[in-house]
Amino acid sequence: MVVLALVSALVTFLILTGLTPILPTHNVVVTVLLANAGMVLVLLAVVGWEVFNVMRAQRRGRAGARLHGRIVLLFGIVAIVPAILVAIIASITLDRGLDRWFSQRTRAIIGNAITVAETYVREHGLNIRQDLVAMATDLSRMKEIYDGDRTRFRQILTTQAQLRGVPSAVLIRADLTVVERAEINVGREFLIPQNIIVKEATAQQPIVYVPPSSDYVAAIIPLIGYEDTYLFIARPIDPKVIQYLRQTEANLLEYRGLEQRRFGVQIAFALMYAVIALILLLSAVWIGLAFANRLVAPIRRLITAADLVASGNLYVQVPVRQSEGDLANLGDSFNKMTTELRTQNTDLVRARDQIDERRRFGEAVLAGVGAGVIGLDAAGKITILNRSAERLLGVTEGAMIGREAVEAIPEINTLIREAFADNYRVNGTVTMSRGGRERTFNVRVTTEQADETEHGYVITLDDITELVTAQRSSAWADIARRIAHEIKNPLTPIQLSAERLKRKYGKTLLQDREIFEQCTETIIRQVGDIGRMVDEFSSFARMPKPVVESQDLAETIRQAVFLQRVGHQNIKFDTELPHGVMTARFDRRLISQALTNILKNAAEAIEALPQEERDNGRILVRTSHEDEMIAIDVIDNGPGLPKENRERLLEPYVTTREKGTGLGLAIVGKIFEEHGGRIELNDAPDGRGAWIRLTLASNGTSAAISTVEDNKQDAVS
Repeated sequence: MVVLALVSALVTFLILTGLTPILPTHNVVVTVLLANAGMVLVLLAVVGWEVFNVMRAQRRGRAGARLHGRIVLLFGIVAIVPAILVAIIASITLDRGLDRWFSQRTRAIIGNAITVAETYVREHGLNIRQDLVAMATDLSRMKEIYDGDRTRFRQILTTQAQLRGVPSAVLIRADLTVVERAEINVGREFLIPQNIIVKEATAQQPIVYVPPSSDYVAAIIPLIGYEDTYLFIARPIDPKVIQYLRQTEANLLEYRGLEQRRFGVQIAFALMYAVIALILLLSAVWIGLAFANRLVAPIRRLITAADLVASGNLYVQVPVRQSEGDLANLGDSFNKMTTELRTQNTDLVRARDQIDERRRFGEAVLAGVGAGVIGLDAAGKITILNRSAERLLGVTEGAMIGREAVEAIPEINTLIREAFADNYRVNGTVTMSRGGRERTFNVRVTTEQADETEHGYVITLDDITELVTAQRSSAWADIARRIAHEIKNPLTPIQLSAERLKRKYGKTLLQDREIFEQCTETIIRQVGDIGRMVDEFSSFARMPKPVVESQDLAETIRQAVFLQRVGHQNIKFDTELPHGVMTARFDRRLISQALTNILKNAAEAIEALPQEERDNGRILVRTSHEDEMIAIDVIDNGPGLPKENRERLLEPYVTTREKGTGLGLAIVGKIFEEHGGRIELNDAPDGRGAWIRLTLASNGTSAAISTVEDNKQDAVS
């Protein structure tokens, strides 16, 4: 369609310029205009469809759509702006050209040409008129010769015509019949026009005329003295002058017609130019669109392929067409790049999989390790934290990652700084308080050289609290056995000797009898106190194994509370226990002993308060389930527990009371450890008093527990 439109515009130009055998008549021009208008409509449809596709691609966000639009806009501007400028210049040029064509000067030149031609003819007319009047005057005096001798008169007429250079002289009547003719042979005949009214000629106003299609000038005048006789003479004019005159008159008529049709001519030229210009313009725009499509197509393929690569598809290949020149080379380079990226990505994925496999193995190892492991970077910031470290420190990995270890774990600052300074392995034991409990950790800080400058650090935390406690308990138990053995042996002879002295000399001694009795009573009483202390040592040293049976724990707690309520009536004992049976597997005697000890300590702590505060003494005992564990909480409003070294109260022979042996809490802790639980020392929820939490396994399982059947077998053995 574009080629046909261009051919149509070329044919139109050739027809209008007269370069073809086809004349640019009105019908031809209208036909050509309609044909070109049809081509314009077709091109508008084609270009409109292309523009619509470009806009639709932009709305859909197609790859390269904006670049395509910019190129189309650029080509459109390049095509339209020159066309508009040419149209403006052509319009001005055409208007100025027509103005010059129809200017006053042009009109004057054409008018002067007619005037010159008419003046030339008029001059011939004046000359022939003068000759006509002179000949008529002479012939009027020769009336007698005319009437008497026609031959002589004819000779005189011929002579007159020859003398004046008139090739034709004829006497005619009013009805144009010839009366007499001069005998001059010039090879042609000058006809008298039939449309001339001869009677209108007078002696004063003869008739002078130039026949429209003749090349001569003629004149008619009546002869005075003659009846109905007129003299007709004719003289030829230069044929070129007549031709020029006719052409000038025709040109004048044509010029006047063009002047009348000036606006129509401008419209016709404008329409023809507009049609041809639109064809050329739309053809240029379509060619620009086609070129833009051809230019953008490989770029669009590259953009689409780049998007696929960005999304992770490294197997994409761009079709390469050698006719696209440098863009083909670019596509070839892109394909090589994706091939290299695919190869490198495969290597990276393989390496990543290996690293992930090693990392998962390391994480599995770290997760399964009971010790806490903390990784540090060269700046001392935490990079990794295993589950054991989270559990031991009571923190989460998300809250610790990225923090400096010296701030997150201030208890091990000294060890970390020492390791940073020496870049070597450092060991130490630290005590940390987490969740209200003091724990003892064996800390190791080691370094691993990642490269020549950067060093990573690994902190290992081993909870040795139970080990230390067990070691201390074992040591104290051994000491208790030794003390009990060494002290108990002489106690009996001392007590027996004192009683014997009292019985034998108590009644016979007269002097200082009261002093004697007081001393012997003191000896017996102190020996008894020492004996009871030795018994406690023996109990701690040889804690009996629990005999676990399924029993009602709530009832055991009620009995222990009842006994203490009777012994300490000034203290209010409250219980929050389930109404039904709370079945658990435990040793009733040992749990009762432990509860009694805890309740007794709470009551004695409240009684140590001043009188005004002691009257409001309150002890709350409650139970709760936590997974497979049973918790017994004993909360009082006494003076509370010390903040520092609180966990040491669970060690043997550590007490805050003046007369305490320091074995009560140690024995309680050991009892509940034998039942798969522990003892926790906390502050009361309301801020005043102590909160002792005792936990034991509901099924009574523990590595140190013996079942009833085991004990029976031991008894049989």
